[in-house]
Amino acid sequence: MAKQSSFGNMLVVLTVITVITGALLGYVYNITKEPIALSKKLKQENAVKEVAPDFDNSPIEEAYTVTINGLDLTVFPAEKEGKKAGAAVQSKTSIGFGGEISVMVGFNADGTIRNYRVLSHAETPGLGSKMEEWFRTDKGDQSVLGKNPATDNLTVKKDGGSVDAITAATISSRAFLDAIANAYAAYTNNDATTSATTQTGKEASHE
Repeated sequence: MAKQSSFGNMLVVLTVITVITGALLGYVYNITKEPIALSKKLKQENAVKEVAPDFDNSPIEEAYTVTINGLDLTVFPAEKEGKKAGAAVQSKTSIGFGGEISVMVGFNADGTIRNYRVLSHAETPGLGSKMEEWFRTDKGDQSVLGKNPATDNLTVKKDGGSVDAITAATISSRAFLDAIANAYAAYTNNDATTSATTQTGKEASHE
C-alpha cells in the first residue's frame, strides 16, 4: 500500500508541476509576444525608411503582397507629392547556404536599386554574412546600388553575370542576388489588389 501511495503522490506532484509550468510558459508568451511583435514592426519600418526614396505617403499602411516563385513578398510603395517615387520590397530567397535570407530592397521609380538591408539570414559568419556590406561596396564589380535588374545581369560572374561574388561564399552570393531579383519582380508587378505570381525560371546551382 505504501508503494501505491508513494506512486500516487508522485503522479499528483508531476501533474501539478506540469500545470504550473504550462501556466508559466503561457504567461511568459503573453507578456513577450507584444514586445517582440513591436520590435519586429519597428525594424521593418526603419528598414523601409532607410532603403526607400523620400516619400510623403504611408508605405506601411499601403503595403501589399505579391507572390514570386512561391514566396510571399511585401511591397511598400513610396510616393512623393502624389507621384510614384519607387518602393521598398521585403524580399527573400530559400536557396541560401544556411536556408532563408530576408532582404529589404529599395527601388527608385525607374527600377534602379537605391539601397538594401539584410533583415535575417543563417549564412556562415565571416563569409556569407558579409552580404550586408559586400554588395554596396564600390570596389570592382561588387556593388548592386544604382544598377537596374532589367538591364544589368545581376548574377555572379561565375554564372556569366556582372557581379563579384563574396570570396569563398558563392552560394550565399547567388542567394542574395536571387532575393534582389525576386524583389524587382515584385516591384514591377503592378497588381496591388491581388497576389500575382511571377516565375523567373531560375534554379539554385552549387559551388
